[in-house]
Amino acid sequence: MFLVMGITGNVGGATARHLLAQGKKVRALVRDREKAVNWANQGVELVDGDWNDSAAIERALKGVEGAFVMLPPAWAPSPDYKEAKGVIANYVEALTKAAPPRVVALSSMGANRTTGHGVITALSLLEQGFRDLILPVAFVRAGGFFENFLFGLQVAQGGTLPVFYNPTNRKSTMVATNDIGVEVATLLTGSAWSGQRIVEIGSMVTADEVAEQLGEVLNREVKAFAIPRAGWAEALEQFGIPKGHSGPAEEMYEAVNAGWMDLGVKGTEHVAGTRSARDVFEAARNAARA
Repeated sequence: MFLVMGITGNVGGATARHLLAQGKKVRALVRDREKAVNWANQGVELVDGDWNDSAAIERALKGVEGAFVMLPPAWAPSPDYKEAKGVIANYVEALTKAAPPRVVALSSMGANRTTGHGVITALSLLEQGFRDLILPVAFVRAGGFFENFLFGLQVAQGGTLPVFYNPTNRKSTMVATNDIGVEVATLLTGSAWSGQRIVEIGSMVTADEVAEQLGEVLNREVKAFAIPRAGWAEALEQFGIPKGHSGPAEEMYEAVNAGWMDLGVKGTEHVAGTRSARDVFEAARNAARA
């Protein structure tokens, strides 16, 4: 039995799919059973609760062979990241008491730094918070998700894909969430390890390459367009971040453009992605048509 947190999201869902494909039993901690009914129909054991309840996390961890944990996405965190700190404290308490044989935690490229990277701060705090756990822990530092470009299936009909990457021909680490799920499932079910590991996952890709692959799916020429720095706040608000709260996301993209998402941090392992942006775009388009 393996615990998968965030099963109704992209990475948790991908992890669960690959574990189930291997014939493994999966358990998920869920706040809303209705949102996870499809997983229950596939045999996933649902435990009521969420990341804000250490006792519920501990119950979900009982008897598992391994656990995948992650933080809830927060593009507009509190200035002191109190939400992330609370979840991390709950995880540490539950993991210390339940002591599963191994833990895989979703992190991010750039989490090796402690300041100046905006929303990635939460994942830096996660890695720091788990450092004293006496458990085998693997931190999977993922690149930017190709899924974050899916808005392009609609907006790029005019021939341009607006991006925060500048310059658009600079390579940055990117990855499909399915590839993250594959790696997490492999770590959970593969050879045992001791201590802590850090696995970078993704490949170096440019925004220009993403736009070109989107164009191939749309059957038209698409060019990446770097949103001017002065327009970032307004653009991020259009993506759903509340007005006046885009600062952490802006800081993250500044860090990305400064090269903080590049592969090769000392002391880390590396797994290349196998799915391209084109694959992600095609899968989303096919799903929409089904």
